Amino acid sequence: MMSLKDNYKALELEEGIEFTPQFDKRGGLLPVAVQETNSGQLLMLASINAEALRKTIKTGLATFWSTSRNKLWVKGETSGDFLTVDAILVDCDQDAFVYQVTLQGDGVCHTYNKHGKHRKACFYRNVDTKKNTLQFIKDLQ
Repeated sequence: MMSLKDNYKALELEEGIEFTPQFDKRGGLLPVAVQETNSGQLLMLASINAEALRKTIKTGLATFWSTSRNKLWVKGETSGDFLTVDAILVDCDQDAFVYQVTLQGDGVCHTYNKHGKHRKACFYRNVDTKKNTLQFIKDLQ
């Protein structure tokens, strides 16, 4: 049973205006979905730590924590396909984010489309649940 103090903390976190991301809750990394502002299309899913969030807010460029390279990563620093952050949304528990962005280049995915350009989004296939196979989404091939 939650104590009165715990109830107050939860209420303040969920209903208050203090920005207190809960990095400790998930081992220092929080998920961030990246969505194109104009179309609403989901572009990618990534992780951020407190430093990546601070840098994103300071520069206006989407910055993440690379779990494979174990270091900070500014999207576009090698490809030139930067993401300008238009808005940052936080969920009720302040442990997940959505970055609404404007693309400054071809796309966000490290894979290439049939024209040899980076795919706009990492989510370019869907699951055919009847066949248990993947299908390319029209115009994202």
